[in-house]
Amino acid sequence: MIKRLTTCLFLFLPALIFAQTRKYSNEFLQIGVGSRAFGMAGSVVSSTDDVTSGYWNPAGLVNMKSQTQASLMHSEYFAGIAKYDYAGFATFVADNTAVVSASLIRFGVDDIPDTSELIDADGNINYDRVKSFSAADYAFLFSYARNSKSRKEGGNGLSYGANAKVIHRKVGDYGKSWGFGIDVGAQYKLNKFTFAAVGRDITTTFNAWSYNPDKFSSIYTATGNDIPKNSTETTLPRIVLGAGYDAQLSKNIGLLTEANFNFTTDGKRNVLISADPVSIDPTLGFEANYKKVVFLRTGVGNIQKITDFDGKQNYSVQPNLGVGIKIKNFSIDYALTDIGNQSDGLYSNVFSIRLDFDKK
Repeated sequence: MIKRLTTCLFLFLPALIFAQTRKYSNEFLQIGVGSRAFGMAGSVVSSTDDVTSGYWNPAGLVNMKSQTQASLMHSEYFAGIAKYDYAGFATFVADNTAVVSASLIRFGVDDIPDTSELIDADGNINYDRVKSFSAADYAFLFSYARNSKSRKEGGNGLSYGANAKVIHRKVGDYGKSWGFGIDVGAQYKLNKFTFAAVGRDITTTFNAWSYNPDKFSSIYTATGNDIPKNSTETTLPRIVLGAGYDAQLSKNIGLLTEANFNFTTDGKRNVLISADPVSIDPTLGFEANYKKVVFLRTGVGNIQKITDFDGKQNYSVQPNLGVGIKIKNFSIDYALTDIGNQSDGLYSNVFSIRLDFDKK
């Protein structure tokens, strides 16, 4: 493993040296997937145990309750202007000793009017010259996970996994980028406790941007716009630590509690513990279940310091809510998230489904 990581660092070193580090590079990959996680404010790196683990913590894939799982999710942001979609597939291999998974994420805004050719050379307005394009970000995640040799299936011990992700970002015919990154994760189960650590973009993730100069007509220069040049940007590592406790309150009722701590390394951010270069954003999630069939979820996160009109500083907290139902091999989950900004109408309804095939 050390030799492989060293080889990756050697291959990507030239790109990293000449790359430009940006604080919010590939930020769409921090949104999350799965309504269960949204309802718990993303506090799931310890408890994730289904196909969505390919995003949250690949080590959790080995805890799937079925041989094969598939999941779909759809949500919309900013009153439906932006659409966010996810699809995932995972299955056990190698005599059930390992799991492989593939995930696809898309965040995009479609049908954007292009008015750069609205006015022709004679100064006439011609609406037939208005075209449309899409600005979309794609991520392809390929995951692998397995248990340590000392861990028995479903028992105490260590599991680990990794992601290789390919990122493609496109702005119509104007420009596009390709990138590559690696995530690693681990879970350690100890009776009712589970501890986890995830390293996202652990080798740093880079995006190489290229632009089509033929698409930038003279109107852009005449109106004072800067014409972009080919460049490379990098995403610095993010570390997530988590701890969860799964309690059985009665014969039919269970309660899962989990806390996560997100460490960013790209400079000072407006989070609960803000520092340079490392900031810490804590989240807390709860999930109650009845016979593992009906689930109620809530969570708090996105703790920020805000200044009101009187100059007083306060902390804002974003609450999240969610419900889920599992009927045999079919699960459907719903979450209401971003509800901390209800007055601005920025809250979102998130739906996801999961299918289980072949009971393990």
